[in-house]
Amino acid sequence: MRAPRSLLIAVLVLVVLSGVSPALAAPEGTMTIGVHVTLVTRWLDPGDTEALITPFMVLYALHDALVKPMPAGIMTPSLAESWTVSKDGTTYEFILRKGIRFHNGDPVTADDVKFSFERYKGSGAKLLKEKVKEVQVAAPNRVRFVLKEHWQEFMSFNGTSATGAGWVVPKKYIEKVGEDGFKKAPVGAGPYKFVSFSPGLELVVEAFPDYWRKAPQVKRIVMRSIPDETTRAAAVKTGEVDLAYLFGGAIAGELRRSPGIKVVAPLVYGIYWLDFLDQWDPKSPWREPRVRMAANLSIDRKALNEAEMLGFGRLTGSFVPPTFDFALHLDPPPYDPKRAKQLMVDAGYPNGFDAGDLTPLPPYASLAEAVGGYLQAIGIRSRVRAMERAAFLTAWREKKLTGLLIGATGAAGNAAARVEPFFTKGGIYAYGTLPEIDDLFQRQAKETDRKQREALLHQIQKIIADRALVAPLFQQGFIWGVGPRVAESGAGLIEGFPYTGPFEDLKLR
Repeated sequence: MRAPRSLLIAVLVLVVLSGVSPALAAPEGTMTIGVHVTLVTRWLDPGDTEALITPFMVLYALHDALVKPMPAGIMTPSLAESWTVSKDGTTYEFILRKGIRFHNGDPVTADDVKFSFERYKGSGAKLLKEKVKEVQVAAPNRVRFVLKEHWQEFMSFNGTSATGAGWVVPKKYIEKVGEDGFKKAPVGAGPYKFVSFSPGLELVVEAFPDYWRKAPQVKRIVMRSIPDETTRAAAVKTGEVDLAYLFGGAIAGELRRSPGIKVVAPLVYGIYWLDFLDQWDPKSPWREPRVRMAANLSIDRKALNEAEMLGFGRLTGSFVPPTFDFALHLDPPPYDPKRAKQLMVDAGYPNGFDAGDLTPLPPYASLAEAVGGYLQAIGIRSRVRAMERAAFLTAWREKKLTGLLIGATGAAGNAAARVEPFFTKGGIYAYGTLPEIDDLFQRQAKETDRKQREALLHQIQKIIADRALVAPLFQQGFIWGVGPRVAESGAGLIEGFPYTGPFEDLKLR
């Protein structure tokens, strides 16, 4: 009995030293990730991708794209080993890698690429279908996208996380099991294959050893939905999860002081903004530009950054990340509540008004409370309305929200790709548009001279700022808590990406 008893004592000592409860210690070879949102079925399918970065938290594990953001750059050849563009800029031809396969063993072919593009119905689908004349299968490993005319934005929309149109799914499998069958048991070409999914709760995937880039080192990934921030932090401390996403300043500070826990905060492409949804209503106070500018000046962005992100974020006056192509640098509006109050008087609202609901992108309720407090100080009264993430995204997309909204998107691309979903006619989240912005957007899409195109996109960004169509808050520092078992978390490996990735690069100790 001595040997087993001494072994048990040794194990318990190691457990105590590591700070992990024996009941919560993860199985060997498994990495558990605490996710800050409710996991939804549509994120298993790139065909439904929204104009937000959240679905890519899942897509980078299960699926792969012709070209996608990776550590090597924002448009890194992936399933396609290379691509060429015709001299007139109307034909893009992609050469697929040799030997690449889906998880069920089927080869990835040009037919799958064509099928995936044609079934795509997520963000940017309308614009892409308007611009692409046809997709031609030139050979099993060669596919051509023929545009109706020269369009500079094709690779920004088809080769980054601006959309999911370039992510490839298996044609034969979907035709066999149907759309519903695919969502229940998705087959992809990514580094991990599907094991199980409990909607709203947990996704389990296991390593696909034949992944073309490299065989993943971590054998199994469990993504567990833990929307409550305090519970999520406790899960990191006890070892129930190996890493977890999104912590606010107070809890992030507590994690940073916890033994064995590392706090990291990649600066992401996510720009957070206050959107005045009712400005398109002629009877709304938000129709008045001075009211919108007053709201901009009422917000102390530096204090928000410190409180929400321990100062890891970056202040900005722009809707577009500064590293994007064609981004216009804009300083954040100053914190000037005195001038804000005078603008309210000048606009005819000396006593303020009731702005209705203030609905934040979940789970940013504390940010909404802080912003609501700043607005209250100049007489703009609002009520924070908390929603579940999937319900929020649906209501936002279907234009069912009113009042004020705190939105964000961390999708990659360039300035045009960032503007399109929110400020142009037909944009998936555009509650209204200005004719001059639509005109400039159409002109820039046809412009072949880079400097001229940049000038047009700068004009759009300046109009958004000058007319205070939104109030940019900050570029987010996305705070994680990382436990002691993790040797490589993937934080910050892909520029601007808030989640772990590439998944095949993850390592446990």
